[in-house]
Amino acid sequence: MPLDRRQFLLQSGSAAAVVALFGQGCAATVAPARPDATGATPVTATRGGVLGFTGVPASLRDGVVIPPEYEWQLLYPWGTPTGVAGRMPAFAPDAANSAEDQAVQAGMHHDGMHFFALDATGERGLLVMNHEYTDEQLLHTDGVKGAAGGTSATGWTAAKVRKSLHAMGVSVIEIRRTAHGWQQVSPSPFARRVHGNTPMRIAGPAAGTPLLRTAGNPAGDAVLGTFANCAMGVTPWGTYLTCEENFHGYFGGPKEAAQGLTPAQRRYGTVPGTQWVEYWRFDERFDLSRHPNEPHRFGWVVEIDPFDPTGTPVKRTALGRKRQESATCNVARDGRLVVYMGDDSRFEYIYKFVSRDKVRPGTDAAARAANRHLLDEGTLHVARYDADGRGRWLPLVHGRDGLDAARGFADQAEVLVHARLAGDVVGGTKMDRPEWIAVHPQSGEVYVTLTNNTQRGDAGKPGPDAANPRADNFFGGILRWREDGGDAAANGFAWDHFALAGDPAQPGSGARYPSAEADMFGAPDGLHFDQGGLLWIQTDMSGQAIGKPPYTSLGNNQMLCADPASGRIKRFLTGPNGCEITGCVVTPDRRTLFVNIQHPGEARDDGDGGHNSAWPDGTAPGSKRPRSATLAIRRRDGGIVGT
Repeated sequence: MPLDRRQFLLQSGSAAAVVALFGQGCAATVAPARPDATGATPVTATRGGVLGFTGVPASLRDGVVIPPEYEWQLLYPWGTPTGVAGRMPAFAPDAANSAEDQAVQAGMHHDGMHFFALDATGERGLLVMNHEYTDEQLLHTDGVKGAAGGTSATGWTAAKVRKSLHAMGVSVIEIRRTAHGWQQVSPSPFARRVHGNTPMRIAGPAAGTPLLRTAGNPAGDAVLGTFANCAMGVTPWGTYLTCEENFHGYFGGPKEAAQGLTPAQRRYGTVPGTQWVEYWRFDERFDLSRHPNEPHRFGWVVEIDPFDPTGTPVKRTALGRKRQESATCNVARDGRLVVYMGDDSRFEYIYKFVSRDKVRPGTDAAARAANRHLLDEGTLHVARYDADGRGRWLPLVHGRDGLDAARGFADQAEVLVHARLAGDVVGGTKMDRPEWIAVHPQSGEVYVTLTNNTQRGDAGKPGPDAANPRADNFFGGILRWREDGGDAAANGFAWDHFALAGDPAQPGSGARYPSAEADMFGAPDGLHFDQGGLLWIQTDMSGQAIGKPPYTSLGNNQMLCADPASGRIKRFLTGPNGCEITGCVVTPDRRTLFVNIQHPGEARDDGDGGHNSAWPDGTAPGSKRPRSATLAIRRRDGGIVGT
């Protein structure tokens, strides 16, 4: 029998700091390894073996390159049956699968993910992953046209809209490790697809309020679907948090409807005529001119119980609406839940939610029920980074600090639905695309990727500041902070830059790394700490920019491994042409690393530029449809990954 799914490590924000993380004054002690979600104690590598693998050079090779000491195998490429009993249609290489087929197959563009162990060995578990967006040219046999601009519906049909919605969301699959490596278990009682038409519940302060009400749901407490699912999080009670990021591009309407828009509509990008796809022509809930409140029901953190395939996912409005990126959980010194979040747009904010109540230990039904409400009551904060290396968490509470009716916020629900505008009022720091957030498992320090911002310093745009020090920031970086007193719920923190990415050889790049033994990178995106305190960094340079100035020397997108204690960073993996490397999780025994290869072959961000890879099925561009997929990576000698 599997162990109870709610056995989970309650990370402490008060652990001693790792030596040298922030220079002088840090204690030299490291917290001992803690039990993982199965009750087993994770294996800890000695520092002498850290980053002992052979580094991989930057490369434009159209394939997966990893150190020679390692091997990889392919899992669950787009179109693979999820494993729902009696519903396992095979992938059609010509994209002839129906919308109904796609609803029980792997979605497109794998992104954030997590491994939930099902037994004490850690060799059987659930792999839960996001599917961020679609490539409509690949998804359909004859493709579609008429993306941004909304002037043409060429090729679009109601069936294609349904298939597109079903190709996003979340997959829950069961996997196990055998003598032949990791294999998907099909059929599996856990197998499930959550997609753009899955019924969901809305909970928290904004549920039922006027901005959430629509003609289809006058109560404002239920919604169909989740999509644009990018980063993720995991709760202490063992549920999965998926983040709705670029939801705005799926809502549209005729250009002439873009009159009299509110500041909130412009700020969130829900503007008729600017849509990426033509859903609105065939599914009226996406028509902004007819249903202006429907976009308010997206941009949330969604909680899914991966162990209950019949459970209803819940959108947690207390965490605020934004282009949601990360929902990284930690536990405060007093036992309250803390969730760190980014908002992946230029000049947007970093957020922290602190629950009102404490995490209730235990695995019985009463404890599970109590913990399920933690995400509905608490305080959302926005971060301010000051020039002296200090920072403050500014609460977003109606009636405080200008968040009142006079500034356009009638109640707390409006503060949360329009969290971006609330952050403006209280004075948060506008960041360079804050994306994934990771918490060091021993020290409690928090790291965030700032991917880039080429508009920093442009006319009419904010200029450089201490936290975002470079104008025309092509390369991004990684910023970190230590909460005061080591308490995740603290109101203040100390911060610095772990890395300012880029090629140091380029004049004026401003690149700065934590040590001389650091491989360079650009546009950091995915970020994950394993149980041993190694930081896995993934990059997302635009497909149309890869191999061109100023990214020429950086090669294809890649994954690197960093040892924050020494400042060393070593390149571990480079991916196929056009892909993003994203999604990362290490098994409890630290002997398998799961990584996603997203949108291989994407030559242009709008998907209309053809494809420059056929990975993983073909050997030359155009020979096969490229497919996003998961890699299971292990050392050939069975050792700990990252060594």
